[in-house]
Amino acid sequence: MKSQLIALIAILLVVSTVGADEQQVQLKISGGHETDPRDHGRPVALIGNALGVTPEIFREAFSRVKPAPAGREPEPAQVQRNKAALLDALGKHGVTNEQLDRVSNYYRYRPESGRLWPTKPAAAIATLKDGAITSIKVTESGSGYSTPPEISVPGHSEIALKATLAFGRDLKSNGAIASIAQNKPAQ
Repeated sequence: MKSQLIALIAILLVVSTVGADEQQVQLKISGGHETDPRDHGRPVALIGNALGVTPEIFREAFSRVKPAPAGREPEPAQVQRNKAALLDALGKHGVTNEQLDRVSNYYRYRPESGRLWPTKPAAAIATLKDGAITSIKVTESGSGYSTPPEISVPGHSEIALKATLAFGRDLKSNGAIASIAQNKPAQ
């Protein structure tokens, strides 16, 4: 909540004049932490990529896991069976037990707690001239985005922007914003 308040204050304060007819505006970046309904809240895009496999491969591997009922801890034998099922499916893709533990522990979270897996907010600035964007600069790539966040230009609801994400094995930069571009209207 505090980081959202700081971001909102930054949006309101960061409007500066670049040239006589140019203006820089802090972009509003929100969301980007949605998960596919079939993944039951797991950030599969982040987990799969951190393991070096596609989300589809991780999803298939996880389909062999039998989670404990909601609100209950799994029995030790069940944990071992689930781990063996994951390693059997992912091991042929080069995933080791150590990698699986590191990534699973990093992205483990309880949705009912209202908190997410580790995330870092992104930031970007757009330069406008006569109400049109002339450039966009990502000043902080962020991390932990499982889906492209919504990006808007305060005071310019007519401008549509789209983020492209970068995924990889580095947990601190997995799910970062690689670029932001303006959606051009279809002709």
